[in-house]
Amino acid sequence: MSFSASDILEFAMRIEENGANFYRYAVQITKDEEAKGIFARLADEELVHQKTFGRIFAAMEKAAPPESYAGEYGAYLRNYVDNTVIFTKEALDRELAGVKDTLSALDFALRREQDSILYYHEIKQVVPAAEHAAVDRVIEEERRHFGILSEIKKRFQK
Repeated sequence: MSFSASDILEFAMRIEENGANFYRYAVQITKDEEAKGIFARLADEELVHQKTFGRIFAAMEKAAPPESYAGEYGAYLRNYVDNTVIFTKEALDRELAGVKDTLSALDFALRREQDSILYYHEIKQVVPAAEHAAVDRVIEEERRHFGILSEIKKRFQK
């Protein structure tokens, strides 16, 4: 089985949905009001990203990414997704079991933001050139999220 470009974008939409769900969970477990506000805002922004990828997906034809052999890109992304990005409820539940406070929520969120940035750099190769600017905007917003989370984590480590 190989991935099509539209499959790859569907994964991106799931990453954003999972991110929004996690940030809503983080709002519930943190006791710090500033962190609650940041997590709530990040949840909203993840949903905006999901809509961006939904728009790109809706406009794309069902095309396969360029490959040097059949299934090459699909195998790479499948391994990447299986080893880095959490999609299954079971895997997410296992990792979330360790998220008990603001600091562990920040650590989890930092890893997911970094994973998202790397994934979006990869999918940029398979979306039409006309959509690169939209993907770049999402990457920049994910970087901004990473920066916000890094700064708040510094305050919690003191």
